[in-house]
Amino acid sequence: MIHKGFTLIEMLVAVAIIGIIAAVAYPSYQNYVKKTNRVDVQTEMLLIYRDLENYKSAKGTYANAKLKNGTFTESYPLTGTAQYTIKLDIASNNSSWTLTASPITTGIQAGNGDIVLNNKGYKCWIKATTCTPAPNTDWTGS
Repeated sequence: MIHKGFTLIEMLVAVAIIGIIAAVAYPSYQNYVKKTNRVDVQTEMLLIYRDLENYKSAKGTYANAKLKNGTFTESYPLTGTAQYTIKLDIASNNSSWTLTASPITTGIQAGNGDIVLNNKGYKCWIKATTCTPAPNTDWTGS
């Protein structure tokens, strides 16, 4: 008599292999999602940068400039689950600004560091902390 099928041991080995692959792949996937979210908000910040510079070109000042929603703070993305809070700080003399994207503390980006951009085009991001944009800083995290 010929038996067809898998033995219990064969099934357990297959399940164990799948479990090991999943244990290795999941953290990589999580890091990919975090990086994608970070790049998305950086792209949005560059669009806001462009809008602010267009505003200054038209008005001659940053006075009364606001984000797309008409305030100084907005959640990003605007639809779906917010991953960041974007905040616009305009200097008291209305001649400069700083844009900061802070991760939502309950989201996947929590603890991933603030992303900062200023009117000079200086950028900075350091994982798990905050930073001050300068000519020698960027969004690579180094």
